[in-house]
Amino acid sequence: MKKKVLAAGLLTTAILLTSAFTPVSTNAGQETIVKLESQPIAFSKQTRMMDGILMAPVRDLATALDMEVTWNEAERAAVVTRDGYELKLPLNSDYANVNGQATTMNGVTQIVDDSLYVPLRFFMESVNHVVRWDSATSSVNITKQTDSLPVVGTYDHLVTLLTQNESNQQHTVALMSKSAISDSSTTFSAPKASSSANLAAQDSAKSVSPEYSGTNVQVQGVDESDVVKSDGTYIYTVNKQRIVVTQAYPADGMKVLSILDFPKAANTANTQFQPSEIYVDDTHLIVLGQSYQNLKPVPYNEAASSSSSSSIGIVDKRMISPIRSQATTKVMVYDLADRSNLKLVKEVELEGNYMSSRKIGTSLYFIANKYVNYNYYREMANTDDAKKELAPAYRDSSAGDSFTSIPLDQIYYLPKALEPGYVLVGGLNLGDLTQTMNVTSYLGSGQNVYASEENLYVAAATYEDQQQDTILYQFGLNTGKAVYKNTGKVPGHLLNQFSMDEHNGHLRLATTTGEVWRTDEGTSKNHVYILDANLKEEGKILNIAPGERIYSTRFMGDRAYMVTFKNTDPLYVLDLKQADQPKLLGALKIPGYSNYLHPYDENHIIGFGKDTVEVENKNTAGSQSIAYYQGMKVALFDVSDVNNPKQKFTELIGDRGTDSELLYNHRALLFSKEKNLLSFPVTVMKLDPAANNSKNSASAYGSFAFQGAYVYNLDLEKGFQFRGGITHLSQEDLSKAGQHFYVGDKQVQRVLYIGDTLYTVSNGFIKANEISTLKEKNTVVIP
Repeated sequence: MKKKVLAAGLLTTAILLTSAFTPVSTNAGQETIVKLESQPIAFSKQTRMMDGILMAPVRDLATALDMEVTWNEAERAAVVTRDGYELKLPLNSDYANVNGQATTMNGVTQIVDDSLYVPLRFFMESVNHVVRWDSATSSVNITKQTDSLPVVGTYDHLVTLLTQNESNQQHTVALMSKSAISDSSTTFSAPKASSSANLAAQDSAKSVSPEYSGTNVQVQGVDESDVVKSDGTYIYTVNKQRIVVTQAYPADGMKVLSILDFPKAANTANTQFQPSEIYVDDTHLIVLGQSYQNLKPVPYNEAASSSSSSSIGIVDKRMISPIRSQATTKVMVYDLADRSNLKLVKEVELEGNYMSSRKIGTSLYFIANKYVNYNYYREMANTDDAKKELAPAYRDSSAGDSFTSIPLDQIYYLPKALEPGYVLVGGLNLGDLTQTMNVTSYLGSGQNVYASEENLYVAAATYEDQQQDTILYQFGLNTGKAVYKNTGKVPGHLLNQFSMDEHNGHLRLATTTGEVWRTDEGTSKNHVYILDANLKEEGKILNIAPGERIYSTRFMGDRAYMVTFKNTDPLYVLDLKQADQPKLLGALKIPGYSNYLHPYDENHIIGFGKDTVEVENKNTAGSQSIAYYQGMKVALFDVSDVNNPKQKFTELIGDRGTDSELLYNHRALLFSKEKNLLSFPVTVMKLDPAANNSKNSASAYGSFAFQGAYVYNLDLEKGFQFRGGITHLSQEDLSKAGQHFYVGDKQVQRVLYIGDTLYTVSNGFIKANEISTLKEKNTVVIP
């Protein structure tokens, strides 16, 4: 009789590692190629597919790993050992003992031709190896990894893991948003012209494109998606659920070249596909956004819900199984050979909501969060469709129009997950669009993403015993493939992607623990951790600025700069050159705070944030005070003396209520040290100086005064030199403004330059101005 024992201490996060892993069935006489560290394993007897599971002789697998195999006749089991490790594999069983701990296998051991065959994947993973199917070479590739990953394997096991996470589902819903529309195809709307004439004009324009600005990114060489992109001749924009292509250079010939529309969903004003961000290179326009697939109705399970329905009386079954849809993250790749008539060449989708993406050369990586509402499925019948929906799925137009569910026997789980959901990482090789998408995913959630040119990190916040930690998942990046490498953990939570940085083989992180409002041991504290290549702690600096929290961090080479805030703005300088002995060097305390830090050079850094004013809190005993934020503050810090940082120059913009997208989205910044150019979109609010002084208190908000781009020269001798503002609002618009004003399609979102021309972009216009004089050169109206 077969014995099934679930692993003790079931782990609660799962990682799925796949390269669209669906091994083909092996016919009789057809041997599957199995490679260990890229070298074929020599089998004495061929591998076999048994009940859909790839099986191999245990002695050959052990020999390949320099392990010893003995037979325990009393227990009718093969025993594999090496260096204190023991794997016991009973005959005709779907469980094994790993170092004395019982665990299930996906497959049953059996004797074939006098050899004991075991599930190849289970064997290799139990000895700390990763198994993947390579569709390009039709082979199984096995590599050693740092962490051993147990497999989910079965639907029952997945349900057990999800059930353990039920108490955290409410927290998950707060972290992962859900929305709904259906999948779409694409139609095009473009000004009609001779195709050959358009192509000739495009080629002519591209051949003389001058220097131009790109998106402001965190890591040089790692591009980030945005709502506006340029290739030096054309400007591409995400515009009210459309993509607009504008020939921008030369400015005197600026015109809208084409508009890419997406079909409307039935009986609604919304599009079936909602574009959110784009990438552009020499050959492709890549559009990322949200789409939806309709799901089959799941029949109501009266037995499963009898306990819940009895407490509320009669249950309306129509309410239990409504029309349902699954959010998907969709990528659409267009050929740029003819920008007046964009051609769709590839579509891929991952189930879940769009989280983030990166583009490195011709490799695109994008991430989605899929929430799993297990409570819903528990109320439904135990059908194959219901089971299928609990696993993540993907679609690649190269392989057809249908979604492919990822089998549970390819899903692995790791310790300490709190969220019933999946993070899926899709990888595309844009240099060869015939290749199918590589998919990597884990059961859990992710909130922040950082990428170097070699690795991708997904960070997820976890809570256990009132302790918040950050779990880190590291993936190696190579030609559109994201391969799991390591898992790490640090105390506290991250602020954003700038809380992570990879340098000289180390991952550096800035975290906050505790709560600002507490005054006991639970008060907030800030920390920096340095992890080695295997994500193991190598150094740390603890308990920075107790009672405050991190507002911004920037890692630059061997240093880190951290801004914390409660009433004042301390700028801390940290020396991270010696990874095992990092040091806090100096601090500067000034009014205000910086939301974003940007390098000027190796000894100067620019801070963008808010000015503040401290006011005594008369409602509390003692000398406590409250800090009210005021207008926007831009500061240049001199850190050439690391022990004594200084605020060299400051620029204050507007009064309380002034805001800029730059304060929460670094991609809104245009900065060129070579051109002494600094620009960003801003909404300026100003107090009336003639108003009663009592109204001009620290808590008083200003009235609308400006929306557009502020333009500065910046150098180390004169500091910030305001050049002027470029707005898309007319004088009539400004005359209608009161305390607030709805800018609408005229809100400037991005600033960029091509050659000697500065371009400002809104949904309604693209305006070209001379960089040297800010004199308007041309304006194009976007239909």
